[in-house]
Amino acid sequence: MDYRSEAPKVLRDFLTYHETIKGHSRATVDEYFLDLRNFFRFIKLERNLVPRSSDLEEISIDDVDLSFVGSVTLSEVYDYLAFLARDKVKNEQSREPEYGLKAASRARKISTLRSFYNYLTVKTKQLTSNPVADLDTPKVEKTLPRYLTLEESERLLSAVDGSNRERDYCILCLFLNCGLRISELIGLDDTDVRDDSVRVFGKGGKERIVYLNDACRDAVGAYRPVRQLMAGPDCRAFFVSNRRKRMSRDAVHAMVKKTLLKAGLDTSKYSSHKLRHTAATLMLQNGVDVRTVQEVLGHTNLNTTQIYTHIDNAELHIAADANPLANFRPSAGEEEKGGQKK
Repeated sequence: MDYRSEAPKVLRDFLTYHETIKGHSRATVDEYFLDLRNFFRFIKLERNLVPRSSDLEEISIDDVDLSFVGSVTLSEVYDYLAFLARDKVKNEQSREPEYGLKAASRARKISTLRSFYNYLTVKTKQLTSNPVADLDTPKVEKTLPRYLTLEESERLLSAVDGSNRERDYCILCLFLNCGLRISELIGLDDTDVRDDSVRVFGKGGKERIVYLNDACRDAVGAYRPVRQLMAGPDCRAFFVSNRRKRMSRDAVHAMVKKTLLKAGLDTSKYSSHKLRHTAATLMLQNGVDVRTVQEVLGHTNLNTTQIYTHIDNAELHIAADANPLANFRPSAGEEEKGGQKK
């Protein structure tokens, strides 16, 4: 998929702005394109500009121009959100049908529309009216991130085996100790991994240095000679597949899932990203300052990091124990009274 050839000009200019000026990653820009393409396909279908029997996935948006974009109403946007909430939608990544997107997914699509119309009305002033200016955002239920305990993390690392043991162990070690995103991990080049640190390129191409502890240094040292044998002559990637090329996102996901199963852990609850949650949680539980964890994880906003402080907050335990009723126990007579037979 290449938005530069597939998107009409009004969308292409917006997407190019985000990639070149705002510095957003190609993956983020592709998500924006998918969101906008799906939205304008829906609008064309609702306006009967294509046969009602048309498959949403097959509707072309080549004719979508500034005039069409500017004619969208708030009512049509709410109709689209209602469609997302209750009807079948194909997941662009898995290609599997889904029934009713969750509030968080709908909120993200609203964010894309807001950014698009803000670009047209504020940044470039191509439009004077913004149809999503008063759009309400679906209420997103806040949930705490799942993570592995220390014992479960050790079980996972101990479960690694097979012909690619050194590589797979190194991957899991970096996930659990350094909290890398999967995109950051597969994006590592051999030159990015040094004796005591890794140079990581995060969201928006932001660069940061993550230092390695003894376990990670040992894992990297054990994998390096294996990598030299695996990598093709022109391969710069640090983590290499059996095809002698850079490992893909899917390959890493599959390896993590396989190892989770071997460790007896629930793959419906845990994934590669949950290992990043685990790293953050273990650091905070063992006395690392939240701002330091923010730097390690590459979070732009401290609020993103602070969610991990609510998982196992020592102060909350202290508060519970400080309640004057914490040590109350019913007397023997009261226990007998409460449990006496009638």
